[in-house]
Amino acid sequence: MTAVRPSQAPVVAAVAVGGGLGAAARYAAALCWPTPAGHFPWAVFLVNIAGCAAMGALMVAVTEVWSPHRLLRPFLGTGVLGGFTTFSTYAVDVRDLAAGGHPATALVCLAATPLAALTAVWLAASAARRVLGPKGGAA
Repeated sequence: MTAVRPSQAPVVAAVAVGGGLGAAARYAAALCWPTPAGHFPWAVFLVNIAGCAAMGALMVAVTEVWSPHRLLRPFLGTGVLGGFTTFSTYAVDVRDLAAGGHPATALVCLAATPLAALTAVWLAASAARRVLGPKGGAA
């Protein structure tokens, strides 16, 4: 016999609302710091790094430290931070830089973004572990 699962509608709604908020924040960052053609896409780069750092800290908080409401992780992680970060735009930026005659800038962006993103996750998760400590006790 299969266990009855609660409705997934609240999870879908949490992801949708969070995704809208994250995407709006990313769009605002792009409007505030537009990238001229042929230049390094600093806004997208920094949004991705900030989002990855926030994801690293969030995942430590909600999996190792606190027992949050079941909708917090889908709302913040998948929704807000998933909507905020934009690795599809990163890929388009690399392609456009290369096709536009800026292969060196394209290669720097291609290499620097995932390296910086992974570093941001690791550093933020490590810092969160030190600051927040384990579940049920101090660090």
